[in-house]
Amino acid sequence: MPTRLYDHCRAALLTLAVAVLAGCAAAPAEPVPFKPVPAARIVQPGYTEPGTGLVAVDVRRERSRDVIVRFRDALVYVDGEQVTDLMNGEHVVFYLSPGVHRIGVSTQFDPVVEMPFTVTADTRYTNRASIVFGDDHRIALRRVAQ
Repeated sequence: MPTRLYDHCRAALLTLAVAVLAGCAAAPAEPVPFKPVPAARIVQPGYTEPGTGLVAVDVRRERSRDVIVRFRDALVYVDGEQVTDLMNGEHVVFYLSPGVHRIGVSTQFDPVVEMPFTVTADTRYTNRASIVFGDDHRIALRRVAQ
């Protein structure tokens, strides 16, 4: 009989330990606003200055908890010219003329990945792109909805 009591106590303690550990599990991080890229890291400032007839295009570097990609710079290009680099959780706003432009990204380990990006003042469409890293740690760029 004492063995059965021991087994029940052990099972109860194991259940309690699992419940306590589950309560301590890491909660997802709260969403934090994107930080603007510091002006000192803009190497072609003409693309980041508003002007008549220009449309704002927001390029964001999505946050990653992956240590392998978290501290990599994401070099950002517009029409073949490097404009800036973005770190984890930063964004930049380009002011571009309506029409098709090439937005590209790379890292020190990846070739430039370019995407034709149609800039439009039509509010039915978004002028936002996200820089992400895949499971293979390769950089990618995608257009996103509002």
